[in-house]
Amino acid sequence: MKDPRREGIARYEEAGRDYLRKRREQRQAMRRARFDTIAVHGMYSVDEAFRQGQGGIIEPIFPSTSQGYRDSDEMEAGLAYRIPTWCYSRIINPTNSFLEDTLSLLEAYGCPFDASAFCTSSGMAAIKQAVEPLLALPEEGGAGVNFVSSAQVYGGTFQLFNVRLRERRAAVRWVARPWETAEWEACLDENTRFLYTEMPSNPQQACSDLEALAQVAHRFQVPLIVDSTIATPALMRPLRHGADVVVHSLTKTVGSGGAAIGGAVVARHDMTSRHLAAEARADYATWLKLWPGRDSGPCMSPYSAFFFLNDLRTLRLKVERFSESTMAVARFLAGHPRVESVDYLGLEGHPLHALAARYMRLADDDRPMFGHLMSFTIRGAAADARRFFDRLQRVFRATDLGRIKSVATIPAISTHSQQGEEGRRLAGIPPTMVRLCVGGEHPDDIIQDLDQALAGT
Repeated sequence: MKDPRREGIARYEEAGRDYLRKRREQRQAMRRARFDTIAVHGMYSVDEAFRQGQGGIIEPIFPSTSQGYRDSDEMEAGLAYRIPTWCYSRIINPTNSFLEDTLSLLEAYGCPFDASAFCTSSGMAAIKQAVEPLLALPEEGGAGVNFVSSAQVYGGTFQLFNVRLRERRAAVRWVARPWETAEWEACLDENTRFLYTEMPSNPQQACSDLEALAQVAHRFQVPLIVDSTIATPALMRPLRHGADVVVHSLTKTVGSGGAAIGGAVVARHDMTSRHLAAEARADYATWLKLWPGRDSGPCMSPYSAFFFLNDLRTLRLKVERFSESTMAVARFLAGHPRVESVDYLGLEGHPLHALAARYMRLADDDRPMFGHLMSFTIRGAAADARRFFDRLQRVFRATDLGRIKSVATIPAISTHSQQGEEGRRLAGIPPTMVRLCVGGEHPDDIIQDLDQALAGT
């Protein structure tokens, strides 16, 4: 005798398989499109627009906390993840999924393999979600685990690794010169779970040889994780160079409008990790979203996803403009008598210029470009840096970066204050350093503001 309930569920499963088949075909078509086309459209096709409702040409916001189901059969299949569903916005939301689709397509652009994304409430939430499953202690207890990280990372990342993860018996091993691959190799052992680098680093402009670093990580069968917030996929796609996972603070360059906070984990399919189960390795970002993310709840707001989607459409165009303007500003500062040194990877005299130029190249253009982030040190003492900083009139004083408006901060008293003097020394952040992120203004106007502020130091 047939079971009506099983027949009902089977009907929904068949419809789900048909929808997923069409989505796979659409994704393959989009993987053949150019970078700007992907950024503009993502997976929101004309067919998808009408499937979602009234055919709106921009992805709609789904503010509802949860999805309603037609009957108990659809609910059972949905909550068991047996059909495409967005059961509850803490787990999945359609607006967030549109953003995840677009980001994963952009990060896997030009790769022979595909990737998936998981969007979170902040960049720090993305980093925490990406690394935590890799740090599970052995069942027999053991002496704990370790991971290896560049010391030249964002201050919040430093604090997470140096304090919060140590509380979980996960020991960080710092690499002071992340461009020296041998320093990484010396830190790895059988208890190492992953390698982590930020490129370019905030604010010191440190770089790593990603291809060499990926080879080291994979030799130990652990993943390489890269924070590519500053570069974005418009300038660098670490998955192409062997990385397994890319993390972003979308709050920054992707969300240049400055209206939302969010993060993202983008992971290649079939990533390397001898410590993860096969199911997790196969599609790490989706696994994070459906299981650990479901239980810890670092979900992005659909309103934030909507803002990010609209900022993302013009990403390559903005990054190109920001990069060109920052180069002009860096050259001005490099020749100013009140400036002791300038860290900008675009300057040919920068010791990491050649390394950065291998990896940071404008999508579909292949010109080396180096983004909007730079730092420089004021000649004199900390008080001189503060006098300069306080005289800025057009450049905003803020801890933010990647904005359409130029912003500056003194890292020693803001973004990196919590890691202490010793941590700042290790990371190469003196009290006279100023971090500057050049936005969409005309560079001459930013130079004029910097010039008048420097005159008062």
